[in-house]
Amino acid sequence: MRRLRKVKIVATLGPASNTYEMIRTLHEAGADVFRLNMSHGSHEDITKLHRAIRQVEKDLDSPIAILADLQGPKLRVGEFANGSEELEWGEPFRFDLDDTPGTDKRVCLPHPEIFQALGVGAHLLVNDGKIRMRVEECGEDFANCIVEAGGTISNRKGVNVPDVVLPLAALSEKDRADLEFAAALGVDWLALSFVQRPEDVEEARKLCDGRAAILSKIEKPSAVKAFDEILAVSDGIMVARGDLGVELPVQAVPPIQKRLIRKCRAAGKPVIVATQMLESMIESPMPTRAEVSDVATAIYEGADAVMLSAESAAGQYPVEAVTTMNNVAISVEKDPTFTEVMENSRNIQRNTVADGIVAAAREIAETANVKAICCFTSSGTTAALVARERPRVPIIAMTSLRGTARRLSLTWGTNCVMTGELERFKQAVVNAARAARAQGYAGTEDNIIVTAGVPFNMSGTTNILRVAPCDERLIYSTDPE
Repeated sequence: MRRLRKVKIVATLGPASNTYEMIRTLHEAGADVFRLNMSHGSHEDITKLHRAIRQVEKDLDSPIAILADLQGPKLRVGEFANGSEELEWGEPFRFDLDDTPGTDKRVCLPHPEIFQALGVGAHLLVNDGKIRMRVEECGEDFANCIVEAGGTISNRKGVNVPDVVLPLAALSEKDRADLEFAAALGVDWLALSFVQRPEDVEEARKLCDGRAAILSKIEKPSAVKAFDEILAVSDGIMVARGDLGVELPVQAVPPIQKRLIRKCRAAGKPVIVATQMLESMIESPMPTRAEVSDVATAIYEGADAVMLSAESAAGQYPVEAVTTMNNVAISVEKDPTFTEVMENSRNIQRNTVADGIVAAAREIAETANVKAICCFTSSGTTAALVARERPRVPIIAMTSLRGTARRLSLTWGTNCVMTGELERFKQAVVNAARAARAQGYAGTEDNIIVTAGVPFNMSGTTNILRVAPCDERLIYSTDPE
């Protein structure tokens, strides 16, 4: 399904979007990737959603990526005798391992690993950061704190510990079971929550065993500090601004977002910007101007994808939210400033033949009347390298592997077309010309760029660039076998 934009749209599925009809409508409206939130719904529910997405894909003959988002370990306080308490600024408060119901002076924090990592001066945040406490004294089973930002604390509220790296694995027992289930089911991407260090990603990759690509969610300060190492072992990145905004000062999030996007672009790995992008559309058919500007900013920065969470999963206007995101993207990418930003922010180190091929393809496309860059790819690497260049013209990714086409649905600017296995370069050029014409990117009088690797069907062999006509008669009369 041809898109009129290059940035991709990720839509989370939930109660508002859990039928075949709605999933099809969302895909037709612009959703390229569907996110399955493993925090909600049973394995049976997830299986039904997966089956519906694959049926839409088959019926529309349009590759769709499925992203399973693992929950990650959840840190929560215990319960209170009164259900809740009011904490005031400057008051003392204690966390401990005693499971006695809490009071306005203390509560159980049933996570000994937190106490092991805490030090004096560290902070504990409760209820999405609404309550903030500073540690004054701590030991193996307690932490005496001072309330720095008060409010209502109640049963089972979440806890964030921003100042330390916790001795916790990113994968809980539930996550391990969900990972195995999702990988066996056949999802294309696995999003890993609570990443603190590259070892967290490597553990997930070992368990996944090549059945899905690994996407690391950056939602903790420790992940920001170790980002280069985490990026190196990840297949993609999600900038999870909600949790980052809890654990870091909110004013720190925009520059972090910009910096992480640029590093992902330079590495040629897809990056999603997520959380509260069109939050008001959960209840309103129209977004706020600030939300539209937020989405536009992520697109101007060169993000591969922007994501809807509750807007499409539980909101009243899921189709309108996807349509709005689609329209904003089309408008931004038509702006001459967008092209200037993409070209001025290009920061790529080229060290291989494939790097040179894709760079030449982009430069030729900018200086000649070329309508599209068609790249034949087995693993998806060539298409990702072309996308890294952020060319002005569309990218048509030609592959014989359905899994590769699905994963590339998350990559900027790529339009995936299935093709049979090839043995001759001339046939590759003919197939590329046919795809460009069939998808409406070019006519018989136009030229396209074709990149491929010989021998075919081998990863990492990109070594050919051809400016080719879309008129098959000219291809057969001029191209070598």
